Amino acid sequence: MRFPRLLTIVAILAVLAMLAACGPQAGPSVSPGGPSQAASVGTPSVLPVLASSEVGVGSNRVVFSLLDPATNRPVAAPDRTLSASFSGPDGATAGPVDGKFIWTIEDEIGVYAAHVEFPVAGAWRAEFRTSAPGKETETIPFQFDVKADTSVLRPGERAPSVDTPTVDEVGGDLARVSTDDDPRPDFYETSVAEALAAGEPFVVAFATPKFCQTAICGPTLDRLKPVAEAHPDVTFINVEPYELELRDGQLQPVLDANGQLQAVPAVSAFGLLSEPYIFVVDGDGKVRAGFEAVFAEDEIEQAIAGLG
Repeated sequence: MRFPRLLTIVAILAVLAMLAACGPQAGPSVSPGGPSQAASVGTPSVLPVLASSEVGVGSNRVVFSLLDPATNRPVAAPDRTLSASFSGPDGATAGPVDGKFIWTIEDEIGVYAAHVEFPVAGAWRAEFRTSAPGKETETIPFQFDVKADTSVLRPGERAPSVDTPTVDEVGGDLARVSTDDDPRPDFYETSVAEALAAGEPFVVAFATPKFCQTAICGPTLDRLKPVAEAHPDVTFINVEPYELELRDGQLQPVLDANGQLQAVPAVSAFGLLSEPYIFVVDGDGKVRAGFEAVFAEDEIEQAIAGLG
């Protein structure tokens, strides 16, 4: 089993050449050029970029960013608005929606997230409206595909029962199950399979601080820690998404014959095409929400509220 090259925020950063990609992953082929971009019409001051790895029929949390076409640098910002309306095959429509700004790297790089319901698969067109302080509002077209189904688990689907490493299996040594410099022990006390068997609501984060070099994986996990502190009744689980082994006192990747990172079985079970990725699962074992790459505190608080 192989883990695909990251498609989300990591891909954007690679396009921008600002930071290194998250490790030497390989896997199923990805269309050249990274994330989808809007075609230039006239002279737009910004270009939208789709950061979500895939979009499917039904409810989606879609993540976009904005680039300066002259420099290929991100220009998404808290004081720049972004909204969109969507049109698809046979007159289908979605939206309008307002994008919620979220920092991916604090005070450096941000994105917009919006929940969109797409009724049919096929080629879709977005009309983005964006404005910065003191600037006129621009309308920018953007084309992308909506799949009939997605690889990753969606809200309403049942979480798979998979064994994920726990600290008890390694004699209580957190260094054998986590690459986090400051791990929370309770993130490694319960496996996904155990939480499902017990009917416990849980939050599972697929993130590897050590082997993600884009400054996203570690901060995403750090953002989750105070949420866990505020919800002691909910089980939190961190899963390192790659096969690792202890060498010279540190976890190191188990590479395949081509020198590439290899995914753990849980990655395939959840259908992941990217990491970091966070799922919120209720007491019935159904996915309540999924957050690719980044989340805002109020987003995950809303997903956790009333879990049981």
